[in-house]
Amino acid sequence: MLRSPGNDGRATIARMHADWEKYLRTVDYLAAAQIHLRDNVLLREPLRAEHVKPRLLGHWGTCPGLNLVHAALNRVVLETSRSVLLVTGPGHGAPASLANLYLEGSLHEFYPHLRHDLEGLRAFVRAFSWPGGFPSHLYPGVPGTIHEGGELGYALATAFGAAFDNPDLLVACIVGDGEAETGPTATAWHCNKFLDARESGAVLPVLHVNGFKISSPTIFGSMSNEELTDLFRGYGWEPRIVDGDDLAHEMHTATRWAVARIDALQHAIRTADSSDMPPPRWPMLVLRSPKGWKGVRAVDGQPVEGSFRSHQVPIPDLAENDAHLALLEDWLRSYRPEELFDERGAPVPEVTACCPRGDLRVGCNPHAFGGRLREPLALPSSREFAIAVRAESRGAPCTSGIEVVARWLAAVIAKNPSTFRIVCPDELTSNKLGGVFEAPTQRCFQWPVPGGGCAEHIGRHGGRVLEMLSEHTCQAWLQGYLLTGRHGLFPSYEAFLPIVTSMMDQYAKFLKMSAEFSWRSPVSSLNYLETSTLWRQEHNGFSHQSPGFINSLLNKKGDIMRVYLPPDANCLLATLEHCLAGVNHVNLVVANKNPMPCWLTMDEAVAHCRAGASVWQWASTYDGVDPDVVLVGIGDVVTTEVLAAASILRADVPGFRIRVVNVTDLLVLEENTSHPHGLDRDLFDALFTARAPVVVAFHGYPSAVKQLLHERDVGSRFRIHGYCEEGNTTTPFDMLVRNGVSRWQLAEQAVRVAAAGNPRVAVVAAERCRRYEYLLRDFRRHIVDTGEDPAEVRDWAWENPRDLPAATGRSPEAGCGRAPMPTDTGLH
Repeated sequence: MLRSPGNDGRATIARMHADWEKYLRTVDYLAAAQIHLRDNVLLREPLRAEHVKPRLLGHWGTCPGLNLVHAALNRVVLETSRSVLLVTGPGHGAPASLANLYLEGSLHEFYPHLRHDLEGLRAFVRAFSWPGGFPSHLYPGVPGTIHEGGELGYALATAFGAAFDNPDLLVACIVGDGEAETGPTATAWHCNKFLDARESGAVLPVLHVNGFKISSPTIFGSMSNEELTDLFRGYGWEPRIVDGDDLAHEMHTATRWAVARIDALQHAIRTADSSDMPPPRWPMLVLRSPKGWKGVRAVDGQPVEGSFRSHQVPIPDLAENDAHLALLEDWLRSYRPEELFDERGAPVPEVTACCPRGDLRVGCNPHAFGGRLREPLALPSSREFAIAVRAESRGAPCTSGIEVVARWLAAVIAKNPSTFRIVCPDELTSNKLGGVFEAPTQRCFQWPVPGGGCAEHIGRHGGRVLEMLSEHTCQAWLQGYLLTGRHGLFPSYEAFLPIVTSMMDQYAKFLKMSAEFSWRSPVSSLNYLETSTLWRQEHNGFSHQSPGFINSLLNKKGDIMRVYLPPDANCLLATLEHCLAGVNHVNLVVANKNPMPCWLTMDEAVAHCRAGASVWQWASTYDGVDPDVVLVGIGDVVTTEVLAAASILRADVPGFRIRVVNVTDLLVLEENTSHPHGLDRDLFDALFTARAPVVVAFHGYPSAVKQLLHERDVGSRFRIHGYCEEGNTTTPFDMLVRNGVSRWQLAEQAVRVAAAGNPRVAVVAAERCRRYEYLLRDFRRHIVDTGEDPAEVRDWAWENPRDLPAATGRSPEAGCGRAPMPTDTGLH
């Protein structure tokens, strides 16, 4: 039987209740003051128009609820010394987050002028939404932040990414009810099915239901408690509704319950044979609080508190409307700031006593500064997995570079069993990466799966692979994982990476801003492996042919983004080894998954990738010296076409001086003033010459290369060919022909542009160009009739020039890579 507390106990409880009530008043006051005031921040004189900021920015409506959650977490931390990382989805609730960080002293750690005195308080309040201060949303300049929340939908999955492989960490995640309407959030509720409590921490979601968005009700705010409970139980959670007249008490009680429930589940899973345990139902909280709670009740006869009108700045026209200014003053004075701050302007002791100390402060949680925790990956040497290539038989063997990389990634997993994850939208095997399961790993999944061999490489424990058919979730998982100090890789079909373009954009901005703060150490690079590329998506049709993610990256800051297009397996190995060792970049590696020729030895591949681009003298005529034309391949499939075109021209046009160049680092094309990898003018001209025409075969949209060359003085010398939105369900070679990058089209282009400068080319130019056109027409008929590419294409292989007859006195019909003359000479 429970005993009632004695008089001393009741007095202590009352005093604690009063202290926390005062703490909540303080953070609510500071949030409102930040939005409105630039001076007279403690209202020690009557409020005047000049005390108000000239530009009122910020979102008040969510702030009281965020403060309530933050206070409840502080109480649990003080009671349990639990390490809590807070991810806040409503990022425009920054005034609330900043208010709590100011009181706990975290801001002072990184901004020494934000002291607990009148001048520090004035600087703090003025800094919000002020030039040179804090923006209206969370950003890397706010300590404790790993998620901005400027774009809604990604908080919950990011929180899970932070919890993976952090067994002692509790990640609390506030999800706004407007945010909860987004597709990424709806999918992220399923993340509980991927968290293994033996190796990972816990996520405590708090769905903040305040009922309204900018101008309309939220879906979740319109649902009953019963409906919300049923919904989240269906997702596999154990929800608890937090509402009532004493929200502070209810929120504290519910948070204590949730943490105790998490402790019990973790203990059961970690100490028992959990293979036969039912899937854990992790707790979550649904907080119902009025929007703009305890704020201004009405303006001009219209309700504000509890309505959409409190969403942003609730009182307009403060500089011009004396009645509105008086209303603001009454609202701010209702918090009784004279009780919250002493004469020096410092928070009173009973308020600061509600804040944790040291690393237990939310703003100073070590996991929010992942660069400090990051340790380099133990990477196996790529040379151990290299494909043997002989100079005398280049192009052999044909192998899938992705399958080669899969074996190397298995070794990466084996060497880094708790700091490396692969996230993939259910495409690992389809992308030829199934070899990673040669490592002691599997797909992590906590819910029951079919037995009898119906599901492979899947289980509750030891899974380094996270597969979910949601690119948004995979991206957010990886962001949370990287920003808390670990490493990862995101393989995906090329056509579907654009789904996360906006998330990539937000993350690149986060990295860019992070670099401006010395206290943010570099984190592991975000690495995309884009495969199942458009040139081998002819079977899936037009919808699967989309290389636009490259273009999206090119709009990011040059010191953040990298785009690599390795031409073969050895170059792919060298590139990924470089990318996984890197920091603070967004790396895109584009590689076809199908068997492709291997062109370079491993030594050559390493040198080529370090340079970013080089002349392949072995594929050129006259060692590539003083060329009539430069043939450039950027991408594995189109590089094969460039080499085949060079082979055709070497046989067909004696005396043709050809230089073959391969580019593996796309950004070498840009001016070095715009990108750190860009070639300076001297090296650019050395590679591409200063005068010769250049024919480029590019993997993606030609606009990407044109964008990179825009600042260079190349005029019309560069002819750029690539994907031009032509395709369907057809053959691989027909895809190339439809987009103008087949070997014979490249050869024809080379002849045309070189004719003006080389008489030997000019005298045969018309005949050769017409020949290639008729060949392609014959091949098109063959493809339509048979449903497959002609043998001349399928069976083509590179032959070294020294194996060919001398260039002079040779029949124009002879030579490597030549198809016979077409039999149809009619005009079409």
